[in-house]
Amino acid sequence: MSDTVDAAVKALAARLDGHGIGGSLTFVIAGEGAIRIDEDGVSSSDAESDCTITADSGTFQDLLAGELDPTAAFMSGRLAIEGDMGLAMRLATLLG
Repeated sequence: MSDTVDAAVKALAARLDGHGIGGSLTFVIAGEGAIRIDEDGVSSSDAESDCTITADSGTFQDLLAGELDPTAAFMSGRLAIEGDMGLAMRLATLLG
């Protein structure tokens, strides 16, 4: 697991603090690895999920730091979403 993924798992677990998103979501960080959020919490995993979000490391770090709006990132093509868009929107709300 990369340092980026390890730090992101810890940060997301703290930010979500037990709040569920109502499904499973995998965030793929290009060249780094993947993070899965589901009813069990946050982990380093690329298992199949209801929604997959893909972005480069810089975009992901900007999202996590609150420096980039998730909707703006999607609209500008900095991240791609496959599957349940509602899950992606719930995650954005919880992180916002």
